Amino acid sequence: MSELLFKSFEFARNSFLKNVDALDESIVDVQPAGFNNTIHWHVGHVLTVAEQFLFGFPKKSTNLPANYMELFATGTKPADWNGDVPSVKELLVQLKEQIQRMKEIPAESFNEKLKTPFLGLETFGEVAHLGIFHEAAHLGQIQAMKRVIESAQAK
Repeated sequence: MSELLFKSFEFARNSFLKNVDALDESIVDVQPAGFNNTIHWHVGHVLTVAEQFLFGFPKKSTNLPANYMELFATGTKPADWNGDVPSVKELLVQLKEQIQRMKEIPAESFNEKLKTPFLGLETFGEVAHLGIFHEAAHLGQIQAMKRVIESAQAK
């Protein structure tokens, strides 16, 4: 992986992990008014989307259970969850493992052109950069949800 790209991804991931790890477990499954999902969902979503962007999950990667698509893909929500749902702690372990697997991606891969452009992006490296943006955006949602939940609980 290009050094700058990896450092950016690692910085975003470490910030994400630090923030989520510091959360009180009692708030991760609360869905506050005005939000479509829970913190728990956001954590699984970040993991699942990064796996899609970087490893072609679910068709090319078996590092995550296939049911993660039904649980955490775009458009899913906790209200529809059935069966085994991994805990936030389990997801954090998988997020840490995922960053280690990212380090093993050959640097030249990031210059590869996509067969079909994705959201105007044309290379694998551009999609990886989108993953960094995506992770940071969801961390912002988690931080906002934490404030709203804690404010409501304080009343």
